[in-house]
Amino acid sequence: MIALVAGAIANKPGNGGEAWVRLSWILGLRRLGFDVYFVERLSAAACVDAATDLCAPADSENRRHFEQVIAAFGLGERAALVGEDGEWLAGIEPAAIAAAAAAAEVVFNISGHLPPGSLPGARRWVYVDLDPAFTQIWHDDKSLAFSVGGHDDHVTVGLNVGRSDCPLPLGGLDWIPTLPPVVLSEWPATPLPAGALRFTTVSTWRSPHGAVAIDGHPAPLKHHEFRRLRGLPGGVEGAAFELALEIHPGDAADLEALRAAGWAVVSPREVAAGPEAFAAYLRGSGAELSVAQGAYVESRCGWFSDRTAAYLASGRPALVQDTGLAGRLPVGEGLLTFSTPAEVAAGAQRIIADPAAHAEAAHALAVEHLDSDRVLGELLGRLGIGG
Repeated sequence: MIALVAGAIANKPGNGGEAWVRLSWILGLRRLGFDVYFVERLSAAACVDAATDLCAPADSENRRHFEQVIAAFGLGERAALVGEDGEWLAGIEPAAIAAAAAAAEVVFNISGHLPPGSLPGARRWVYVDLDPAFTQIWHDDKSLAFSVGGHDDHVTVGLNVGRSDCPLPLGGLDWIPTLPPVVLSEWPATPLPAGALRFTTVSTWRSPHGAVAIDGHPAPLKHHEFRRLRGLPGGVEGAAFELALEIHPGDAADLEALRAAGWAVVSPREVAAGPEAFAAYLRGSGAELSVAQGAYVESRCGWFSDRTAAYLASGRPALVQDTGLAGRLPVGEGLLTFSTPAEVAAGAQRIIADPAAHAEAAHALAVEHLDSDRVLGELLGRLGIGG
C-alpha cells in the first residue's frame, strides 16, 4: 500500500518542531506497513539564505533544511521538493511522485499544503487540520479565499469539533477528530535531568494568524495568553522557567518584561532548529509549560499539541492551557491543565512535589493514548483505508 503525505518542512527552515509534525505522520504510516512518499511545494518568494535574505531556491536555507531532514530519516528515495510550477528542487523527480500518487491509497494533506487535484491520479485526499477554530471559521467565511473544499475527508486535532458544546461552524463537513500521533521509538522516555526542575516550551510570541471571533467575541491571541503568566516565576519556588521563543525585535518591551520577571528566554533557532536539536531540547527539560491560542481556548475545541505529545512520550510532564480536554484525555497526573494564573502556579507546584511520579504518568499516557500505531490505526479504520 502506498500513502502520500504533503506538508511543510522546507517552508519552515530552522523549525525542528514543525518538521516533527510531518515526520510523525510519515514514520507512523510507515510503521503500519505503508510505502510512504512525502511531497512539498516551495515558492521562490519563500526562499531565504542564512541571513534571511531572499535568494534562489537552489541556494536557500529552505532546500538545505529539507535535504538534511529527509537524509536524517532515510527518506531520500521517497521525498520530493518541487517549485510552484512543479519543477524539481530536491529529492526524487516529480515524475516519481506523480507515479506514486496514481498508485496511492490516500494523500494526507497536512494543513492543506497542496491544492487538491495538484497530483493527478490521486484517488483520495484527506485534509489534516492542525489549527482548529481558525480552519473552520475561515472556511465558513465566504469573503475569504481560504477553503478546505476538494478533499474527500477532513481530519482535525480539535477533539471536540462537531460536538454541541463546541461553537465552531462545520460548513457542512464531517470533521473526524484525532490525536497527534507519536512514534514512540523516536521519543524514548529518559531520566529527568538533575537539579531544579526546568519548565520549558518551544513557541512563537505572536501567532501568524489574525484574530477570529468565537460566539461574536474576538479571541485573545497567543501573546496575550503569555502575558497573563508573566509573573509566574516569582510565585513558584523550586523550579526554573524557560521559553524557546521566536519573538520579533519589535516586541522588545515584552521580552525585557519576561526576563525581568524571571523567565529565561532563548532562541528556538539556536536550540531547536532541526528535529534532533528539538528532541534534545525536550529531553533536557524537566516539564512543559505552555499556553494555547485564545481561539482554541474560547471555542473549547479540544486542540492538543503535537509538541505536548512529544514531551509526554519523553517522560516529561506537561502543564498546558485547557482547551476542553476533559473527558478526552486523562488529566491530573503527568498531563495537567490550567485556565487561570493561580491554577498554573498550583499545577507547577504539584509537578515539583513529585516530578518522578508525574514523569512516569506522562509516558504512560503517551503509550496508552498517543502511540502512532494506535492513533493512525484507528484513524485509518474510520476512513476505511487499509486493513
